[in-house]
Amino acid sequence: MKKYTGKTVDDVLNEIVKTQECKKEDITYTVIEETRHLFGIGNSVTIEAYTPQDVKEFIFDYLGAYFTELNQEVSIEIIVTPSKEKEGELVYRIILDAENNAIVIGKNGQTLRAITTVLKAAVNATFRKRMNIVVDVNHYKEDRYKKVKALAARVAKEVRKSHIDAELDPMPNDERKVIHQYLQDFKGVTTVSVGEGNKRHLVIKYAKEEEAE
Repeated sequence: MKKYTGKTVDDVLNEIVKTQECKKEDITYTVIEETRHLFGIGNSVTIEAYTPQDVKEFIFDYLGAYFTELNQEVSIEIIVTPSKEKEGELVYRIILDAENNAIVIGKNGQTLRAITTVLKAAVNATFRKRMNIVVDVNHYKEDRYKKVKALAARVAKEVRKSHIDAELDPMPNDERKVIHQYLQDFKGVTTVSVGEGNKRHLVIKYAKEEEAE
């Protein structure tokens, strides 16, 4: 994170707003040093701060160096949007497009998941906050989410009809989350994640409609 110094916190934040052309509410900051004097003469404050633009620049530089090391030419697009699930949280969606997207995705998306894990760790460590990071390759994830939703709908209907719980195959956290949300309003079933590590998976459980509501 960058350090800024000024007479007051407001002075520093206003300067960041001018230089980065952002809104004051977009700035995340921590006061790390403050000096106060009689009558306010010589007062100063130092803060560590960042904006969404700082996060985007870090992601772009990090992935650029990452793919350069792998000798892969990859275009990087970063889209920042408000989270639909958590008020005040931002989602950083990174869309990659390589000469060979299959290599970047890997078998069953394993390489893409590894890239996401490494990037999340780097961003969280740098900005000392858990960020909502989504990495996609040429909209592979969008297509994947459509497929897991279709699978979830088929299994949920069967569970509701048979009253027998069903276990899905292990899948990454983001795909489990998609199914949790997708079936949230699906009458007659509930979902729960079980297992640890790469064996963690979803169970679609039968529930009476009054329990599921």
